[in-house]
Amino acid sequence: MKKLFLGAAVAMSSLAFAQQFGVKGGLNVSSLSKDANLSEQGSKIGFNAGVFMNAPIAESFSIQPELLYSQYGEKYDYIMPITGDRISGSSHLDYVTVPVMLQYNVTPSFYMEAGPELGLLVSAKDKAKNETTGQTIAESGNYKDDLNGFNVGVGLGAGYYFTPNIGITARYVAGFTDIYKDGMNSGDAVKNNVFQAGLAYKF
Repeated sequence: MKKLFLGAAVAMSSLAFAQQFGVKGGLNVSSLSKDANLSEQGSKIGFNAGVFMNAPIAESFSIQPELLYSQYGEKYDYIMPITGDRISGSSHLDYVTVPVMLQYNVTPSFYMEAGPELGLLVSAKDKAKNETTGQTIAESGNYKDDLNGFNVGVGLGAGYYFTPNIGITARYVAGFTDIYKDGMNSGDAVKNNVFQAGLAYKF
């Protein structure tokens, strides 16, 4: 029994010693699932940035929790019901996200990953233009209180480290939760989707 506890202590000490911390950042290409209130929807460019910890849990596996600031949202068009004017705009939904990725190290440099992501909505604003009249519509105020404050999704991705410290990353995150609060949207649930690509640096 003493040997078992001693072995576990040594293993935990090794894992703690092997932990690596780092920073990462990159490009977001985000969109929302079909919204019945909009005639056309497209992708929006944003960014993500934050910190991470990578800890090995087996010979070829590690776990990587992250804390990121991530810009979601979309571009859209819709027709005003009374005037018939065409409005084009973009939704800017900013989240603080906590992805927890299980990574499989295919080689010492290349890994694949999957895991859940939790998000807290911190800002929601729209920018719009009346394409019929050419008039620019002022940016909306922060309407995050009208939306669901939490987002749950799952991420799938991969990464490659050129050196022990510098690597490139790619990840797709599919949202599971409706961005609208219950009863706030007359159509089907509208969910976040985002493709992320960027750089990571381990200290």
